[in-house]
Amino acid sequence: MKKQQMNEKKLPLRREKVDWKPGNMLYPVPAVMVSCKREGEKPNIITVAWAGTICSTPAMLSISVRKERHSYDIIKETGEFAVNLVSKELVRAADYCGVKSGKDVDKFADMKLTPCTLKHIKVPGIEESPVCLSCRVVDIRHLGSHDMFLAEILGVTVDSRYMDEKNKFHLNQAGLVAYSHGEYFELGKKIGSFGYSVRKTDKKSTGRRKKR
Repeated sequence: MKKQQMNEKKLPLRREKVDWKPGNMLYPVPAVMVSCKREGEKPNIITVAWAGTICSTPAMLSISVRKERHSYDIIKETGEFAVNLVSKELVRAADYCGVKSGKDVDKFADMKLTPCTLKHIKVPGIEESPVCLSCRVVDIRHLGSHDMFLAEILGVTVDSRYMDEKNKFHLNQAGLVAYSHGEYFELGKKIGSFGYSVRKTDKKSTGRRKKR
C-alpha cells in the first residue's frame, strides 16, 4: 500500500539534487539468463544484470560475474555461453536462476525450461526465450567484485513466432523485461524511435493533412 502511494504521489515542482556515495545506479538494465555447460554435465543458468553490447563489428557483448558463482568456472573453462533474453513469461524463472545455485539444483528442470541446440556452440540455449545469443569468450577483465567476460557473438537464434510474412523480426512484441533497482518491469509504451528527433517531416503529406 505504501509503495502504491509512493508511485501515485505527485513530485514537487522544485528540483533538488542529493549526493550519494559511489554505487551502481545505471538503471534500467536488461536482465538476461546466461546458459553454460561443461561436457558430461547438466547445463546451468545464471541470471545476469550486468550485461551489455560493447561492439557492432565484430558483434560483441559482455557479462560480469562474481568469481564465487557456480557458473563462473564453467564459463571460464569452456570459453562459451549463451545469452537468453527474458520475456514476461520467463521472469519468475529468471529470478529463480539468479538466487539459486547450480551446485544445489537443476535450474532447467526446476523451472521446466527446455534446452535447445545452438548452431555455433556446445552450450544449449533456452527454447522459451525469444532470442538466444551464442557467445565465445575472447577476454576476461578482472575488475574487483566481478570479472567481465568479453565475448564475440557467433550467432543469433530467434523465435519464429515473432517473424512476419516479410521475415521482419518484431522483437518488441515479445514482452521483454528490464531490471531496475531491485525490481522487474515489462517494457511498455513506445515513445520514439532512433533518429526521430532530427527526422524531417514530409511537408507535402503534412499539407494534405491540414487541408483535410
